Formats: sequence, structure tokens, C-alpha cells
Amino acid sequence: MSEIIILDHPLIQHKITLIRDKNTQMKEFRELVDELSNLISYEATREIELKEIEIETPIGKTKSKVISGKNIAVIAILRAGLGMVDGILKLIPPAKVGHIGMYRDPDTLTPVEYYAKLPSDIKDRKVIIVDPMLATGGTAVACIDYIKKCGTVDIKFMCLIAAPEGINMLQKYHPDVKIYAAALDDRLNSHGYIVPGLGDAGDRLFGTK
Repeated sequence: MSEIIILDHPLIQHKITLIRDKNTQMKEFRELVDELSNLISYEATREIELKEIEIETPIGKTKSKVISGKNIAVIAILRAGLGMVDGILKLIPPAKVGHIGMYRDPDTLTPVEYYAKLPSDIKDRKVIIVDPMLATGGTAVACIDYIKKCGTVDIKFMCLIAAPEGINMLQKYHPDVKIYAAALDDRLNSHGYIVPGLGDAGDRLFGTK
């Protein structure tokens, strides 16, 4: 079953409160999503392998550690996932970025894929999939399905807010994928929105509603 890491750091919880507020304007909302993504990615990258090398400081030689092993790819689920990418890249500048376009059919609530562009070496990378909201879980499952078909085996899912329904869906279909979130909310409403949530993350990021 998928491991779920809910981050309760005070800075994260403070910023989650601010992005939930309906009075938070677009510019501040974008900045908060960026900051939260950066903070959450500290935990999501905790298991990166290290190796020891010898360096020389201004005082003398010493042994110290650097990142080793597989490189990282950040895969943004369009369109709201775009808002999380820069926050992660500030922490891991060499990471490659891929995009998967999926939208949720408003009637069936099932994901419909319309675009995919991934790094050519995706199967050799540790993948972090990002989407601000894990609601029904259908889009996340479809995205992971697609990436696994490319040969990738090391996958994590990172969001800001999750619903129990989305967690259950991911655990059912991809129990090997760790889930990182800043908050686990109560439920979904009849329209598939997370309650209390923060509304439509894409609309609030891009000013489209």
C-alpha cells in the first residue's frame, strides 16, 4: 500500500492556510504554490543517494557528500502542475521536466489525455509527478500508468492537498508510489472538488475564472 507523507511543518501549514483563503489574489497564490512546492520537495527528495568525494576547502582537504545515482525528472500534470515546477527546480536545478496533459471530463470525472512530452531518458530517472490537487485520483493514476509504460519504476506523487478518495485510488492501482501532501482534507463534493480544498487550482494560478 502507498505510503502517505502528510507534512505538518509550521511553515507549510501556514502557507496552506493562505492559499485556501478565497481572498488570496492570483500573484500571491502563485508565489505560495511555488514556496510550498519547494518546501515539500525537501521531504520528497530525502531518499536521494549520496556518495563521498574528496574536496579542498580554503583550509584543507576533507571528504564530503554529493548526490549520486539516478537523476530526477519532474513531471507536471497540465495545467495546474506547472505552478509547482519552478519551486522544485530552485532546489534541484539539473532536473529535467516533462509534461502530461490530462483534463477531467466534467460529466464522468474520468481523465482524458491530450498531450505528453517526457525526457528521452525517463526510464532511467527518479520521477516526481506534481499536481496541486489529488481529488478523485483518476488523473494521477492515468499519469502513472503512462509513465510506467515508458519503463520508469521509481515514481513519487507530490501534491498540496489530497482527498481520501484520491489517496484510496492511488493505493489501489499504484501501491508502490509514495504520496507527499501538505494536507489531507475531508472529502469530495458532488462535483468532484475537494472539501474544504481551495477551489480550482488551475483557475487560481492562471486567472482563468
